[in-house]
Amino acid sequence: MKLPRNTFCGQTNRREFLHTVGGGFTSMALTGMLANDGFFKGSANAAGGNPLYPKPQMMPAKAKSVIFLFMYGGPSHMDTFDHKPKLYPLDGQTIDVKTHGRGGKKNKGRVVGPKWSFKPYGQCGKMVSELFPHVGTCVDDMAFVHSMTADSPIHGSAMLMMNSGSLISGKPSLGSWVNYGLGSVNQNLPGYVVMLDHTGGPISGAKNWTSGYMPASYQGTVFRPTGDPILNLKHSKGMDSIEQRKVITSLNQLNSQHLIGREDNSDLSARIASYELAYNMQSTAPEAIDVDSEPQHVKDLYGLDGSRTDDFARKCILSRRLVERGVRFIQVYSGGAHNDSNWDAHGDLKKNHDYHCGRTDKPIAGLLKDLKQRGLLEETLVVWGGEFGRQPTAEYAKGTGRDHNSFGFTMWMAGGGIKGGVSVGSTDELGSKAVENPYHVRNLHATVLNLMGLDQNNLSYFYNGLDQKLVGVEGAEPIYQAMA
Repeated sequence: MKLPRNTFCGQTNRREFLHTVGGGFTSMALTGMLANDGFFKGSANAAGGNPLYPKPQMMPAKAKSVIFLFMYGGPSHMDTFDHKPKLYPLDGQTIDVKTHGRGGKKNKGRVVGPKWSFKPYGQCGKMVSELFPHVGTCVDDMAFVHSMTADSPIHGSAMLMMNSGSLISGKPSLGSWVNYGLGSVNQNLPGYVVMLDHTGGPISGAKNWTSGYMPASYQGTVFRPTGDPILNLKHSKGMDSIEQRKVITSLNQLNSQHLIGREDNSDLSARIASYELAYNMQSTAPEAIDVDSEPQHVKDLYGLDGSRTDDFARKCILSRRLVERGVRFIQVYSGGAHNDSNWDAHGDLKKNHDYHCGRTDKPIAGLLKDLKQRGLLEETLVVWGGEFGRQPTAEYAKGTGRDHNSFGFTMWMAGGGIKGGVSVGSTDELGSKAVENPYHVRNLHATVLNLMGLDQNNLSYFYNGLDQKLVGVEGAEPIYQAMA
């Protein structure tokens, strides 16, 4: 049995040697019994996971796929889904309130009253801003968590926290953990797809969809909703598919020979797998992204009509098509790297949110309704939110912008295993911090893993002498109040 190695001058370090060898013989016996029982079928181990530390599904899955709609920059919760009527009459007044954002820690601030009205929607009577009239019609299928908290009010580290559970880079992202734990369903498409805003990717870029210390095959694959789904995917000029198959087979044979004795080289293993996947995707990916083949009534439902909703509508339709084809985890970004192209409303809140909500409201509602009418919503978990929320007070002496707020903000979930028409937790009357049932980002991650049939406190990957976990060594509980 070959043991995993963290090498230094070709030697196994002491911590990993003691940890691994102590249970080596029993692990061999257990692995054999489980393999004979079909335990690993479709698991991460079948896809190249860590064979000495299998982390199985521990409960029935309520969802098969995840679509994470990421509003990069931090949408304002009190202007969208967290109704705060007491803020309106305080507009322009300076009050005592503790905040911590890009502008540092403050004890006073000038209140920015909400700029949009709210009204009740659905049988549950959920109050939703006029910014989201289409999403408002779906509230009976949604669970709103109004008491989310995070560890950082700074974009870069907060993005990493929301995507990987850590403030520092180099950790596997949520999508990587899902695919590590469950394996791939469709061998002709990536298990983890990322779609960026048309203006570019978020701050820190690929660190947000990296596989970290896991094999590189678990990282997110960036898809483009128009044109070639992946750059350089087409056949080389003058080479047909038969010739290309011969080239890839020869390359894989050479790489496989080189891999002998280097089985812990995840980059080389991933390269072999990527050649095969890329070859298969040449025929499957173009069909999967053929959004234009959708009937007109579906395009109309999402807002693919030549208006400002076109870009996000195309990504949402593509997300549904990928779910139908077995892709495990899809992340769709709204908002690019520059301040004027994302939800980071430091200056003109109204201009910013009118623009971004106007681009995403109808496509998001279309996605939820389309999934539901196809019977896919009950097995697809849809998550909406940003890396944090906004403060009830202005950042600058003038203007309507709000600073960052990681003390309390709103996210919502719908579909696979979620209890519809509920609101969980709350912020104070100003929306400045979570006061009732506060939940950390780790609780959100625990919820996603749990609904996908994974034990969030048992799913781990052995690295650097420790059993690493998405939810941290201390573990985390799901947001049970939001779960059916």
